[in-house]
Amino acid sequence: MKRIVILLTLIFFSGANLSFALDWAKLHEEADKTDLPKAKAAVQAKPGSAEARYVLGLVYLNEHKDNDAKKAFENILESNPDIFEARWGLAEVLRRQHQLEPSKKIIAEIIKLNSDFSPAYITLAYVLYIQMDFNGSVRTVLKVMNQDKDKVDLSNYVRAYLLYGGAKGAIAHFGGPLSKVINGTAVFSNLKKAEKLQPENAAVKYGLGAFYLLAPGFVGGDLELAEEYLTKSVELDPLFANAYVRLAEVYKAKGDKAKYELYLAKAFEIDPGCELARDVKNNTCKYVCYEGGK
Repeated sequence: MKRIVILLTLIFFSGANLSFALDWAKLHEEADKTDLPKAKAAVQAKPGSAEARYVLGLVYLNEHKDNDAKKAFENILESNPDIFEARWGLAEVLRRQHQLEPSKKIIAEIIKLNSDFSPAYITLAYVLYIQMDFNGSVRTVLKVMNQDKDKVDLSNYVRAYLLYGGAKGAIAHFGGPLSKVINGTAVFSNLKKAEKLQPENAAVKYGLGAFYLLAPGFVGGDLELAEEYLTKSVELDPLFANAYVRLAEVYKAKGDKAKYELYLAKAFEIDPGCELARDVKNNTCKYVCYEGGK
């Protein structure tokens, strides 16, 4: 018995060399309620805490400080290389920096070993959407939507509904009459589910604003509602590049060229590599453009 106690004691005190899993869902929830000064203070109070550094990285992501987020996740991996949540953080930064294939590679490795880690699926779904694999994006977010809600943090659960609705909308747009019926009807209902869960979420306002902008008038398209929702989206998140792009389209549809150019320029100022901004500027419409409410 004495030998067992000694062994357990040695394991406990050598814990720094052992891999361990974070309670990631709880930490994501915490990060959504934490501002940057508080997150930094937590790291200063416990500089060796992977949990505190992970929350700091998430807060940086929430505030669009991607390079700072990268440093926070790298700091975790320096002493705890097996913490896959921090590796996901790096993949999410890569996605935001438009390095899609490197991001996908990291995500694939994470999912292979941690099939219930929903943030990885959300990142992958975004990547697939940008790559115009809309069906793949739908299949990916379904992995999150089909999980037990209690095992997913609220923000990622909401993002799943938003991505599902957005990808279904693209599939409907580019598909035939049957696809428009089958997939089109899934758009608004899933956006409203997201709104019910987080009504003051900037991404939720963006999703609904984009719907009201892009949907034909006979299924709910409404420029006034589009302007209302997208304006609220950028008020909630002044660094949300895609929301400025769709807001620019609203003003273009209303014939206000000055505001169209102003908001599109704002999107490029925030994110020079913004795929949606380039798509709208070049009128390539890979992600669907306003077509006059037809």
